[in-house]
Amino acid sequence: QVQLVESGGGVVQAGDSLRLSCTASARAFNTWYMAWFRQAPGKERGLVATIGWNGVSTLHSDSVKDRFTISRDNAKNTVYLQMNSLKPEDTAVYYCAANSNAARRPDRLWEYDYWGQGTQVTVSS
Repeated sequence: QVQLVESGGGVVQAGDSLRLSCTASARAFNTWYMAWFRQAPGKERGLVATIGWNGVSTLHSDSVKDRFTISRDNAKNTVYLQMNSLKPEDTAVYYCAANSNAARRPDRLWEYDYWGQGTQVTVSS
């Protein structure tokens, strides 16, 4: 059974940094399309960043393009989300998601085959 496990969340002050990790229990990870989503209370789960098997990455929100970076280490079956200059508006549960093939619509939840349980990020003023 494939599992995605997120880690690295926590409570930080505005301006601080965090690095989230998502580790997959699958040998085929190096071919997967990976994504980070986030969901704040009362809000829909929204796409933050994606990265393809070849390491080509995309940030999908203007609010994070100058602050967040997605990367992957295929040798460790892990994808990362480096978050710098955190703001209170970044507070959310962050979820890792994987598509074993490809995502035609990466912002759609149903495009993803596997999901982690999420890790809470709280940014205080």
